[in-house]
Amino acid sequence: MRYDLVDLRLFLDVLAGGSITAGAVRMHLSLPSASARIRALERQAGVELLVRGRRGVRPTPAGTSLARHARDVLTHTARLESAVAGYARSPTAPLVLLAGTSATHRLVPHALASFLAEHPDLDVTASERPTPETLRLLADGEADLGVVVDDGSGAPGPDTEPLGDDSLVVIGRSGGVLADRDELTYREVAEHPLVGLQSTAPLQRWIEGKLGPDAPVARFRTRASSIGTVVSLAAAGVGLAVLPRRAVDPAVPLDVRELRDPWSRRHLALARGTTARRDSTAVEALADHVRRAAAGDGPTP
Repeated sequence: MRYDLVDLRLFLDVLAGGSITAGAVRMHLSLPSASARIRALERQAGVELLVRGRRGVRPTPAGTSLARHARDVLTHTARLESAVAGYARSPTAPLVLLAGTSATHRLVPHALASFLAEHPDLDVTASERPTPETLRLLADGEADLGVVVDDGSGAPGPDTEPLGDDSLVVIGRSGGVLADRDELTYREVAEHPLVGLQSTAPLQRWIEGKLGPDAPVARFRTRASSIGTVVSLAAAGVGLAVLPRRAVDPAVPLDVRELRDPWSRRHLALARGTTARRDSTAVEALADHVRRAAAGDGPTP
């Protein structure tokens, strides 16, 4: 029994998107073509792989088993192709991954650690960029993947998939001024001394852009170059800080409170370049590691 790699990728994309339509979009296939491939896959397997409903599809037990093994097959295929391609490609042509401040703090390092360990013949250039610049570089064919922010003000683009929540919270020293509060507005936060990122950081620029010209005047006791430093300063009681919840290490003793401002609700998405720069198998392998890192690095309740 032989399985087509395209069919396996399509099946995984259908499960990830929750519908055959979503899988077809991700694979750049027409809906009839994607449906025919899924039916052929089920005929070949001899069992139903999907439970179809009005709200989408979900895997049967056999489909769950197929998905697990399909991921292994595609991962090993990517290793095989990268091992052979490593002899032909230039060592100065790495994959390019762009991300904002939040993702570069934990998500991207986790993804790179696992990807580079599994693919010793592939290199990656990772850079911090604001979402608009990331989308422009992807559209211009100057990057392969980007982790961008979807704040609901407009879709990041057609070639994106959700990665998870990236909403902002306010943090402060455990037992400090936040102890008796459940949630605050940014205006209330700004009544206290703050610590934050440097004004050039994409996250800080995003926050200030959302606050607009009527933003409250806040006193920043210091501005740091990394989220880790900001978290440490907030934990030490230097000031309050506004950061993505997923960027806060749950091992650090902190008071974490919700922000009531609607603009604080946002999500991360994985965006692809509109022009192929590299072998798609390598790009998809990196994308899979980004997905897994996002799933394992999500916010702690």
